Amino acid sequence: MQLRRVVVTGLGAITPLGNNVTDYWNSLINGVSGAAPITRFDASKFKTRFACEVKGFNVEDYLDRKEARKMDPFSQYGLCSAIQAVRDAGLDGENAFDPDRAGVIWGTGIGGLQTFQDECFNFAKGDGTPRYNPFFIPKMIADICSGHISIMFKMRGPNFTTVSACASSTNALIDAAMYIKLNKADIIVTGGSEAAVCESGVGGFNAMHALSTRNDSPETASRPFDVDRDGFVLGEGGGCLILEELEHALKRGAKIYAEIAGGGMTADANHITAPHPEGLGALNVMRNALQDAEMTIDQIDYVNVHGTSTPLGDVAETKAIVKVFGDHAYKLNISSTKSMTGHLLGAAGAIEAIACVLAVKNDIVPPTINHFNDDPALDNKLNFTFHKAQKRIVRAAISNTFGFGGHNASVIVKKYEA
Repeated sequence: MQLRRVVVTGLGAITPLGNNVTDYWNSLINGVSGAAPITRFDASKFKTRFACEVKGFNVEDYLDRKEARKMDPFSQYGLCSAIQAVRDAGLDGENAFDPDRAGVIWGTGIGGLQTFQDECFNFAKGDGTPRYNPFFIPKMIADICSGHISIMFKMRGPNFTTVSACASSTNALIDAAMYIKLNKADIIVTGGSEAAVCESGVGGFNAMHALSTRNDSPETASRPFDVDRDGFVLGEGGGCLILEELEHALKRGAKIYAEIAGGGMTADANHITAPHPEGLGALNVMRNALQDAEMTIDQIDYVNVHGTSTPLGDVAETKAIVKVFGDHAYKLNISSTKSMTGHLLGAAGAIEAIACVLAVKNDIVPPTINHFNDDPALDNKLNFTFHKAQKRIVRAAISNTFGFGGHNASVIVKKYEA
């Protein structure tokens, strides 16, 4: 069977660094940190009192207030980033696509955590009489954002949500590409969203000792590859990519950002939260992605790493990169954009795939900020793109995402060539 080619024709983003793709990208390449004290709730008694919150976002710029109230923030971020991407792709006009050949494949790690928490809080404060919001379940369930997107744009093709913790939206992106390659759809709206900056989200990750507690300096707390890193910084938001079959895109004169070359998915099969110490799952997933893309290691110029700023994760991933790429590893640019955005959990893969698409399109590699001291446990001959963005030809980039439960997903984007 001849697989069809898949290209990216639209982008949308609601992030801690900006509420559109232009602002997000400009903040990335300028090394801006999105971390600041939490404003969403009183965090004064928490071990971690800061996060990478979405700032200045007004959902009523996109949605009717009454409709927006029926959605958890994770759905609001997702739907609004999808609105941006559909407009960017020129698919918002009448009869712009065949609705039966257009679908939505979304990713989230948790879903409506804020809604679940609020309803439980309200019940606990009451007299025991069950008084729940009739939208409690439709706001909370993880699949609902893909439903909202399909309803808004009348897309009747494949529609589902992938849940694989922090690999969720990369899994969604890979699935979306495969559905198009296999002629199951011509257009897929894909990406992911998350909104876990709430008491239960911060408290839960604090209990696991997963979050940085650098409360005296939030903007420097996310320190991938630094010897003094002490955990990740929680982020929130959404990112959307419009994937489209190449001939379909060309026929309607769409602009093409990049091509989706391939993807890989593996499991560590090791521990519920810790990575394989030798990075075995990460090694296998990058090799699988290269094989799927029919590319060689020397065709990759940039790796956007999972790079969460945790003591174990950063070591395991760099070991895997050296094993996969050999001598070519030292010719790569490597960076963790989580040093700026924080960790968006199930939405991380979406916004980081956007960063890779724009790196390929613009030949600029965003930096890893907040590096102060080398970690002797890492191979410090690697180019981690510390401090400042670097200009170089980026023919292809890999985006890595790894999730609790041992889920690994990597996607490769490359320059589009006719």
